[in-house]
Amino acid sequence: MENQTKNWRKQFIPLILGQSISLIGSSAVQFALMWWLASQTNSGTVLSIAGLFAFLPQLIIGPFAGVWVDRMDKKRVVIVADLFTGLVALLLSLSIIVSEPQIAFILISLFLRAVASVFHTPAIQAIVPTLVPVDELVEANSWNQFLQSGAYMLGPVIGAILYSIVPLWVILMTDTLGAVIACIIIGRINIKKIAVSGEITPYFEELRLGFKEFIQNRKILNVTIIGVCVMFFYLPLSSLFPLMTTSHFKLSAAYGGIVEFVFAFGMLIGSIVIGKLNRKQNKLKQSIYGLIGISIVTVLSGITSVNLIGFWLFVFCSFLMGGFGNQFNIPFYSYVQEEIPTEKLGRFFSFYGSIMSIAMPLGLLLAGPMTDLLGINTWFLIAGTFSLMISIIGYFSIK
Repeated sequence: MENQTKNWRKQFIPLILGQSISLIGSSAVQFALMWWLASQTNSGTVLSIAGLFAFLPQLIIGPFAGVWVDRMDKKRVVIVADLFTGLVALLLSLSIIVSEPQIAFILISLFLRAVASVFHTPAIQAIVPTLVPVDELVEANSWNQFLQSGAYMLGPVIGAILYSIVPLWVILMTDTLGAVIACIIIGRINIKKIAVSGEITPYFEELRLGFKEFIQNRKILNVTIIGVCVMFFYLPLSSLFPLMTTSHFKLSAAYGGIVEFVFAFGMLIGSIVIGKLNRKQNKLKQSIYGLIGISIVTVLSGITSVNLIGFWLFVFCSFLMGGFGNQFNIPFYSYVQEEIPTEKLGRFFSFYGSIMSIAMPLGLLLAGPMTDLLGINTWFLIAGTFSLMISIIGYFSIK
């Protein structure tokens, strides 16, 4: 057991490497699809609808998926989810070869990709504590976020380059290829199966127990509520990023790729810095600092001038957004993995994901029309201001 503890990186690093490869393909495809929608419609409402399709599965299926994940072989769940995502990309690619890209097909594909993610994310989060010692969770989550950030950084760049030189159906194939590679890698990793103690609890009773586990930890619940309120304003901005480049700055897809690259680079640097922090620091307070940082740079993004200087200021703000995003996520995930029993992590992260995902569709219902009415930069300013007020209240509430 001691030897296994010392050698946890030999199992963990290949796992997250494989998932990062898959994520590069997914990020390239996501960028290309959202950019196609932005360039074809130039509408915040259409991008908001696309964001809704991408988040609805988490809202609808998420609370139930966690119980299923906890009962299933998590390695198998990850493989099936990856292959399903690759299959969706393949089918959309074939449909585009046959005819011109259709907005309806793209929206359906975003929905189906999100269905796979509903199962994939809690399964990965539940696998981590089976491979990593408790006192190494912050480092492990930092490594995970580091590689994910690298994938988010490369994906949009690859997507932007490919978008300008090849048809959309070719870009979609990168997702299929990445999914196959990830499945081959995880198939070679020995992941311990988590035994379910005692009798199999009836499904809805298990669902109720999972919800009870969530609300009983007051510290986690409080930070989650604060996070949801901030994400109501912040998360919709991710769907509207392309519009900031095309509508506000009047620039091309190449510049949009720069924004996405720098945002992910900020996530990468943030994960390195957080991994080096004193592990005895208050993790939940560190998460609130991340929310405050996100809010401030969102406000700054909203007051950028319509010229290249303003664009590069927005790029710098995007870098900081990425870093502060990990400042919120990494300490919080590490705290949860320390506090919640391993056999209940699947349902916990599903509940958490579902609660957080409520913010996205509700926020988009407001952000889309307001963006079309007031302008994308004005909405950044408004969203950042409200987020900052909520974050400050949250800081004093947990202090």
